[in-house]
Amino acid sequence: MKEALPRDRRATGALSALLAAHAISQTGNVITAFAIPFYVLGLGGSGVEVGIAAFFATAPVVVGGALGGVVVDRMGHRSAAIVADLVSGATVLAMPVLALTVGLPFWALLLLVFAGGLLDTPGQTARRVMLPDLTVRAGVRIEQSVGLLDGSERFAKLIGASIAGLLVAILGPIAALFVNAATFAVSALLTWAFVAAVPATVRLSVDSSDSAPRSSYWADLAEGFRFVIHDPLMRLVVGLVLVTNLLDAARGATLMPLYANDRLGGAAALGLLVAVMGGSALVGNVAFGFVAHRVPRRVTLAVCFAVAGGPSSAAFAVGAPLPVLVAMTALSGLAAGAINPILGTVELERVPEHMRGRVFGLINAGAWAGVPFGALLGGIAADTIGLSLAFGIIAVVYTLVTLSPLSGGAWREMERRPVVVAAN
Repeated sequence: MKEALPRDRRATGALSALLAAHAISQTGNVITAFAIPFYVLGLGGSGVEVGIAAFFATAPVVVGGALGGVVVDRMGHRSAAIVADLVSGATVLAMPVLALTVGLPFWALLLLVFAGGLLDTPGQTARRVMLPDLTVRAGVRIEQSVGLLDGSERFAKLIGASIAGLLVAILGPIAALFVNAATFAVSALLTWAFVAAVPATVRLSVDSSDSAPRSSYWADLAEGFRFVIHDPLMRLVVGLVLVTNLLDAARGATLMPLYANDRLGGAAALGLLVAVMGGSALVGNVAFGFVAHRVPRRVTLAVCFAVAGGPSSAAFAVGAPLPVLVAMTALSGLAAGAINPILGTVELERVPEHMRGRVFGLINAGAWAGVPFGALLGGIAADTIGLSLAFGIIAVVYTLVTLSPLSGGAWREMERRPVVVAAN
């Protein structure tokens, strides 16, 4: 029998604090996703304007992911996570302050939304890169810790959607943005106070040698880019998630708020659906954690990915009543619980420790490259072909694309290999 890894209580506490900080920060992002479209609609905005706002909210994820990963590697993961939360919180706080004082016109909202999202992906990347070292020290399997990180995001959707739906419905989007700013401050405080309790990982000799000249920012970025381009599985993963994220953005950032506003009575119904999705995905995360090391990754990924996007989109397309939408959303959430733990573990296994900041940033940038356009296209589709047809197209395309891992090829490389963590 394989001997259990020794547990470090300080590392266990730091891992818990990291997961809590991630969940709280992501809760703020969920609240923003609710508040912004309903603020635009409250100003008399159209579906296209909601899509434009969603574009400006998601475009910085691509920019920040591509350019911020090297900063994470150079600045230090803990410091990068703290700074990202503080800057995001400050920009979010500026929105309600301006709205209640000198006013917040649409163009100013777009600028602040863009600025607020620039450091979001680097902050998430920093917390993710800290995960393997804390996982090993805490004596936890990597599949479980990646599942817990994804589960914290799902929990954030559950809590954040419930809070945001109520805040927007009762007090309006301005009040929701004040709460959002507070979540980033709490996340930064948790990281500063508790994650530092565990010593930082010693860098690999290629990075820690005093005699070796330090490469330039652009050389480090190019190194990460070459790694992603030359790894066939990483190329496939980025391509698959790029398409599904585009479709998810069209559906979640634009079509669902418009659908809820037009046919379900407003933000409260949307909050219910997003909360059900988050809660079901959280259950899926927990359940998958018990069997993740025993199931084939490739087949599991394909089946769960297809179920996560196709059936629920089809339910919206046929105009199903709210109870049916809730049931289909719950099914999608359960299936989605397995996706990110599989992909996240595969990436941690394949990427060298000293390159994870820049590589994960580039992977996120590539995977999110379609999100701004998906949000914008969702708004255009709603105003042209209508909500039902738009949801129907998403259901068909999503299902076909997500079954592609069953074709084999480089997808077969998903199966297990050991995660390499630098020795202390």
